[in-house]
Amino acid sequence: MDSESSYPKLPSLDFSKPAGVMKPGSPQWETLKSQVREAVEEYGCFEASFDRVSDDVRRAVFESLEELFELPLETKLRNASNKPCRGYVGQHPLIPLYESLGIDDAQVPESVESFTNTLWPQGNSSFSKTMQSYLEQLSELDKIVRKMIVESFGLESYMDEHMSSTKYLLRFMKYDSPNTPDAKLGLSPHTDNNTVTILHQNQVEGLEVQTKDGRWINIQPSPTSFIVIIGEALRAWLNGRLHSPRHRVMMSGNETRYSLGLFTTPKSGCVIQTAGAMVDEKHPLLFKPYDHEKFMAFYYTEAGQRAASALQAYCGI
Repeated sequence: MDSESSYPKLPSLDFSKPAGVMKPGSPQWETLKSQVREAVEEYGCFEASFDRVSDDVRRAVFESLEELFELPLETKLRNASNKPCRGYVGQHPLIPLYESLGIDDAQVPESVESFTNTLWPQGNSSFSKTMQSYLEQLSELDKIVRKMIVESFGLESYMDEHMSSTKYLLRFMKYDSPNTPDAKLGLSPHTDNNTVTILHQNQVEGLEVQTKDGRWINIQPSPTSFIVIIGEALRAWLNGRLHSPRHRVMMSGNETRYSLGLFTTPKSGCVIQTAGAMVDEKHPLLFKPYDHEKFMAFYYTEAGQRAASALQAYCGI
């Protein structure tokens, strides 16, 4: 039997440095940028320590999640959307432990207010303020990571276009306890189709990430850390230079798992086209330009779900 030390561990990177120290061009920035590049090429993800999300906000967030999921089902169903994985998801026979809700365009305060008023017509200013504070603080980590990745490939001339082409989807997720020591599927293995995902969980384990050689890493983040995952849209834009890892949730025991996902997604109508500087003789073009929303529609078809790589099936060369 392999020893525990023989199993891979996600890189753990420290973004908890003063803003005056952690600025582009500084030695600290350059060192961390190199570590980010190495992590996303090898694993497609890493654990990030980030203390700009305050302890008070973290505590309030998970208290708010418990309040949210305690609402009656008919109330949660008001979180409806004609786009996949934007509104309420639950009661699925293949993943019966999983339930989630979402706020699209979450970077817009009115979207958070609308979500809150839909579920609490009488108002819930505490929930709205908590989520807006959380998004404002955590989005800084997303921006730092993406700027470092863009810089590391020498694509500074694309920076403004890349940063302005995205928006945020904030999803709230609950995994019921299976009340058994045996691992039960909480969420099926998948890659994320967006640009970057940042996951934050309470201290109930379950998230697993698959390495390139097929092994599954059980993620055990600290209370102040987040898991940053590269999505397929960023992989396509960088012509496959980064890894977009499969991940899943496996549940055991008798504790409920709550998590949040900040999903950086291409804006409506955005066409993902590989940056020209990423294509050369050693790196031929891998993907045709594609409309992100049209790809997402394909992804949820039978053909998209059956494909080993939906992105490859949709626009691969």
